[in-house]
Amino acid sequence: MLAVSKRPDVLARITVQINSSGVSRNNHNNTPLQQKTSSMATSVKFVIFQYLMVVYMFYNPTDSGAVQLNSENIDMTLASNELVLINFYADWCRFSNILQPIFDEAAEKVKAAFPEAGKVVMGKVDCDRESSVASRFHITKYPTLKVLRNGQPTKREYRGARTVEAFTEFIRKQLEDPIKEFQNIKDLEQLDSKKRIVVGYFDRRDMPEYNTFRRVATNLKEDCQFHVGFGDVVQALHPPGHPIIVFRPDVAMSNENDETYMGDLRSFDELNIWVQEKCVPLVREITFENAEELTEEGLPFLILFYAPGDLESIKDYKAIVQLDLITEKQNVNFLTADGKRFAHPLHHLGKTQADLPLIAIDSFRHMYLFPNFKDIYVPGKLKQFLNDLYSGKLHREFHYGPEKEAIADTNAIDDGKKPTTPPESTFKKLGPSKNRYTLLRDEL
Repeated sequence: MLAVSKRPDVLARITVQINSSGVSRNNHNNTPLQQKTSSMATSVKFVIFQYLMVVYMFYNPTDSGAVQLNSENIDMTLASNELVLINFYADWCRFSNILQPIFDEAAEKVKAAFPEAGKVVMGKVDCDRESSVASRFHITKYPTLKVLRNGQPTKREYRGARTVEAFTEFIRKQLEDPIKEFQNIKDLEQLDSKKRIVVGYFDRRDMPEYNTFRRVATNLKEDCQFHVGFGDVVQALHPPGHPIIVFRPDVAMSNENDETYMGDLRSFDELNIWVQEKCVPLVREITFENAEELTEEGLPFLILFYAPGDLESIKDYKAIVQLDLITEKQNVNFLTADGKRFAHPLHHLGKTQADLPLIAIDSFRHMYLFPNFKDIYVPGKLKQFLNDLYSGKLHREFHYGPEKEAIADTNAIDDGKKPTTPPESTFKKLGPSKNRYTLLRDEL
């Protein structure tokens, strides 16, 4: 098998070499044997030349590796595939160059493992050439690996290991059926009360309403658990021919109630918006797995650090945020954090697990401690804490001491001498690393 170069300049040099070797030369001084030998050599070279030209003319670079996406083909690719993983890169970025051959090899393996049309595509976008596409997807670092399901970007990027095995395993898991079928209505009693759950009751699997439900579940599988029952198993729970979808909150950690979907079960957009509102809560749990993603959103953190097993503090915090702070959701990320796993930020604040529960703000510059956890039950107290962040009062008090009204506040706790400088942010360090990405901006 001949090794064929994919580069036009190499092919041009081959052509010149073939022509210069005597393809068109006619030397009457050669002997008959020399002429015959020359003629045979010319024929072989001509065949090789034709072979190279055919390979070059019909070679399509998108047939191997990841599909090269641009402004002309990206929308069709997203619309016609259930899952698309896109590598947004720049040729001058060293991390992009390291990733490129790995990503292409993974794309080949995924294509072989899932050959069904419309199932999955791994694509790539040259952000320098396709600046409008990069802008559309808000690319701020290279390489960025975006996951899109049913044409919609997911909230979470791919942030796992950059190996062929990790990419192929990620795709395999993403394509697993996100819905678990129960065979007995009593099975629902065993569901995890710490998880947010969506349950569907259908006559049959081949109903168009179920297809809509399955597509939504595929989009939000990382935010909720999805369960379904069919036929006789659930016939007592819904009228024949009228499927029902019910949201079950994480009752062990919130005060929310069950809610039935009242919209159009055949409308993907309508159902997707409703389920997303239920499955992506106002208050989220921060872990080491999602800290990079949450930090990259760029909003200050208001964090409840809780002791493992202290579900009541979590419930109360969520209820107060929902009641008093919902208007601030565009300005702040409301989070809960396991104080045992996140012991380092506590130490940074001069606290230990014995001081839990406690609340703090991380502004990505400094951390500020809410003086007394019990004050969250005082109406407006937690909101004032946020307002003091916005106004700069928290920062001033660390430098110059508490203002007069704070000194007079009998609810304030004196923890000893106040530091003259607030502790530096610890969660900023969990954001995208310069050892892994080329960052286009650093606004934190």
